[in-house]
Amino acid sequence: MAQAAVRIKIMPSSPDVNLDEIEKKARKELEKLGAQIVRVDREPIAFGINAIIILFGIDEMAPQDPIENALRKILNVNSAEIIDFRRAFG
Repeated sequence: MAQAAVRIKIMPSSPDVNLDEIEKKARKELEKLGAQIVRVDREPIAFGINAIIILFGIDEMAPQDPIENALRKILNVNSAEIIDFRRAFG
């Protein structure tokens, strides 16, 4: 079973939302789906909005849609999109 390294970008709905709360909920959702979180970064976008970028490892055969859909359902999340998916080892 090969592992994939995945980076996902989570965009908040406004610059005023609590990114720490979104990150906490995103970690919980990813862990429920079997992901092993490696790193979490914040990336400035525009107009005071910062995106959350999460790097995690997961089975490369795991479907991507449930990951994105679970994160999009978090309160104050505007979008969640996988921006990088590559085989890490295996």
